Amino acid sequence: MSQGPRARFVERLDGFLSESLRQASPLELGRARMLVGVCWGLLACDALVLLQAVLNPVPLSIVMVAVACVAGFGGALVLLRWSSSTRPLALLLCSLVTAGLITNILTMKELAVATHASIMLVPVVSVYLLGWRLGLLFSALICVSVGLVFPLHTWGSLEGPGPVLCSFAAVYVLCAWSMSWLFVSSRDETYAMVEQMVRTLRESEGQLVSLIESTDDLVLSLDAEGRVITANHSAKQLFRRIAGRELRKGEPAFGEFPSEERARWNGFMARALKGERVKEEMLLPPKERLITLELTVSPVRGDGGRVVGTTLFGRDITARKEAEARLSEMHRNLLDVSRQAGMAEIATGVLHNVGNALNSVNVSAGVVTERLHGLRVPAMSRAAELLEEHAADLGSFVTTDPRGRQFPVYLKALARRLVEERDAVLEEMRTLCQNLDHIKAVVSMQQAHASSSGMVELLPIPELLDDALRLHALSFETVGIQVRREYAQVPPLWVDRHKLLQILLNLVSNARHALLETGREDKQLTLRVGPGTGGRLRIEVEDNGVGVTPENLPRLFTQGFTTKRDGHGFGLHISALAAEEMRGSLFCTSAGQNRGATFTLELPTRDASLVEPARSRHSSGMIEAAVAR
Repeated sequence: MSQGPRARFVERLDGFLSESLRQASPLELGRARMLVGVCWGLLACDALVLLQAVLNPVPLSIVMVAVACVAGFGGALVLLRWSSSTRPLALLLCSLVTAGLITNILTMKELAVATHASIMLVPVVSVYLLGWRLGLLFSALICVSVGLVFPLHTWGSLEGPGPVLCSFAAVYVLCAWSMSWLFVSSRDETYAMVEQMVRTLRESEGQLVSLIESTDDLVLSLDAEGRVITANHSAKQLFRRIAGRELRKGEPAFGEFPSEERARWNGFMARALKGERVKEEMLLPPKERLITLELTVSPVRGDGGRVVGTTLFGRDITARKEAEARLSEMHRNLLDVSRQAGMAEIATGVLHNVGNALNSVNVSAGVVTERLHGLRVPAMSRAAELLEEHAADLGSFVTTDPRGRQFPVYLKALARRLVEERDAVLEEMRTLCQNLDHIKAVVSMQQAHASSSGMVELLPIPELLDDALRLHALSFETVGIQVRREYAQVPPLWVDRHKLLQILLNLVSNARHALLETGREDKQLTLRVGPGTGGRLRIEVEDNGVGVTPENLPRLFTQGFTTKRDGHGFGLHISALAAEEMRGSLFCTSAGQNRGATFTLELPTRDASLVEPARSRHSSGMIEAAVAR
């Protein structure tokens, strides 16, 4: 590309400067170029003066001044090749120019010379090269020479407006100095502001670079074609691991990746170039193992809001993905363990109820056996044998024989006794049948609940709460816990029987433990069912047991948290998850330690059209262990 006239002119000016001046600040470099240009211009003027001296007679003083100026300006041009500062040479230049002008003005004694435009060179050049103070000094010398010394020196020879013109010329010199001062001051202030902005920008850039380089995340700046403009150390290091070479500027960011991932990346770039902020994950294939990157591609906008490039932030989430997979596996294992613990607790409750009923069955069976052993069957046999012995004279035996006369009374008493024994045995048999029916009911209820997992049914909530109580009925009775039921009239609810029963069993079991740990005599468990806020149904399980301390309330439903010595902290956590899966909520309130606690379960009242069977079936296996804590 060819250079313009200005560039060629500046290049020629720089040819006279030393290396230090060419590398100096813009202000110093500008002064040096100005000095070179003025020197060449003045050399040309002095050459014309010397040529005029050859052609026409010229005062010797003018010739000597011209020669001195040529020597000074030429020497300044030579010294600029080795000088590191323009100030000494600028001072020499201004001194020669000022001295030369004053000498010419006083020597030639002509008004045209005194008021010539060349005198304006002094304030302009001196202020630009030396500043306003020295510029004022040289400008004042010119003003005094033109406005005062010259009129006095030529007193009597000036006619007409000569003195006035000299005064005007002096004022114009001062005006030129003022304008040059304003210009230079404005330039210096602007340059200082630019310098401050540059320093601030460099500091901000340094802070930004430090911030970008200190992060382990990938940071790349890309142009509109997806080529790399800048990249931090982490991005270069990852590229080196994947491609086996250094990342070069100007090459595509994902050019060496597999075609499938490269196609996905092109899709991300296309969306970002449309102004969309894209956040996706990508798999990168280094030699040792796959790396999962979380990429965020943000558009960079230029003038008019047009997207001119993108910024890419990438985070290696491989460890997090592996941890999530391990955590998911651990969660499944914990759920299996919790489910087994819940099944064991339900089985324990069932066996406890069945065992108590079996005790009653054993007692009833023993009583029936004893009653059967105590029946007067041998007496009846002896009576029959006696009648058989007197079969031939049965009439006389009954009427005359003393034993025969007592025989009807004996038979009547024996019959009455046998009836009493029969009634007692029947009563025990009724008790035995009741206990067997209770065993059958408990087993049937457990089987019914166990077989309903994942199914959403329209159920009366009070009956389901009674079923949860029935599994603990004998346990509550034997430890002196009074159970109160406060059931309001509420419509049936569409719920997963299994999930809700597991939550209720867990809450009832926790209340039983809390009551057993307290030392009070009036152990009381209150169950409430009624309407809640926002059209919900509310179930409350309240006890006056050990309560919950304020610092434990926020952690109560956290997985693994428990206050029991033998607890495992699964029950309440999974119960809360089950409540959320049923679009409900589970929370606890307590006045403090030894002041009881109230667990509240709120469920939405919804019809069958709002039920999500697939979601319920998918999540039912996660809550089967809600009874464990």
